[in-house]
Amino acid sequence: MENFKMIAKTFFGFEEILAKELQLLGAQEVEIGTRAVSFKGDKGFMYKANLSLRTALKILKPIYHFRVFNDQSLYKGIQGIDWSKYLEANQTFVIDSTIHSDHFKHSQFVSQKAKDAIVDQFREKTGQRPSIDKDFPDLRINIHIDRDQCSVSLDTSGASLHQRGYRVLTNIAPINEVLAAGMLLLSGWNGESDFLDPMCGSGTILAEAAMIACNIPANINRKEFAFEKWNDWDNDLFDQIIDSLMKRTRDFRYTITGYDKAPSAVSKAIDNIRNANLDEFVTIEQKNFFDTKKETSRPLHMVFNPPYGERLDIDLERFYREMGDTMKQNYPGTHTWFITANLEALKFVGLKPSRKIKLFNGSLEARFVKYEMYEGSKRTKFQVSE
Repeated sequence: MENFKMIAKTFFGFEEILAKELQLLGAQEVEIGTRAVSFKGDKGFMYKANLSLRTALKILKPIYHFRVFNDQSLYKGIQGIDWSKYLEANQTFVIDSTIHSDHFKHSQFVSQKAKDAIVDQFREKTGQRPSIDKDFPDLRINIHIDRDQCSVSLDTSGASLHQRGYRVLTNIAPINEVLAAGMLLLSGWNGESDFLDPMCGSGTILAEAAMIACNIPANINRKEFAFEKWNDWDNDLFDQIIDSLMKRTRDFRYTITGYDKAPSAVSKAIDNIRNANLDEFVTIEQKNFFDTKKETSRPLHMVFNPPYGERLDIDLERFYREMGDTMKQNYPGTHTWFITANLEALKFVGLKPSRKIKLFNGSLEARFVKYEMYEGSKRTKFQVSE
């Protein structure tokens, strides 16, 4: 099978860990961009990337590139592609457009003009035309215009890859699965210690932590990918890829625990973890983090997503101060990471973070921060190590 170029889209701040994921998976010619990483692989690798990548939102397959200045050059460029290679007249398609150009103001206009070009090509050749289906198209096309450069790609994924398939129930402010996985990888989580999410909500961070620990493919529970409707879909090859990935799963010898003080959250988290077939690795309990203490003498890795005050009405100063006190007094020997979009609230934690990483939670600029809780005093630790 021939190798071809692909582009994996991701969130700001995850480009390097996505590139590392691709390299470990066996991708060739990996190059980091902005919110994207390009690479090369064959059809089997395209299947494997969609199944495996934890920090990718979509995987695109570029098929054509041209310069564009106005709606006529856009129409002509789209007509320069032989769409019968990818689509039949009785099938359906949809176009997603993103634009960063002075020549075009509205992505919807670009999608409409491109649709006209494709439909007209079929009508001229066959007398028939494919139709638009926004929900379940046979082919999803991606158009990206940057100044006067237009890239046309096939969307291999379909719905965003954060839709893993295990999370049926959510709470008020759920965290995106790709964001959760990226935070875990940035934090250095590799399954070599006990793990705690003390404010677990619907269990997303717990599920992603367990899949990383056991090397389970991120999208193994997903119902479908866009490439399954393509003309060259190879079901046997796809099954072989799944078998080979599942043979690489590994045992997990530690504990993964989640707390939440809300009974409804605990119930949803338990259901989601069960849906992901991860309940043998994850324990979830109804507890208020501020009333807990570390329950193991072993090192502990903690990652969580506390409320920012955006959707949940809380006394931020008191809440973040109690967070800091609990971490400091009750959790020695712990590497603690959390994300917050409320940068003011960080001042109330009362501890100095050892790392701060800029991320975005949706449209909110956030910081992913690390606090190291040492056994005894920090000075003692350095005296011993010296």
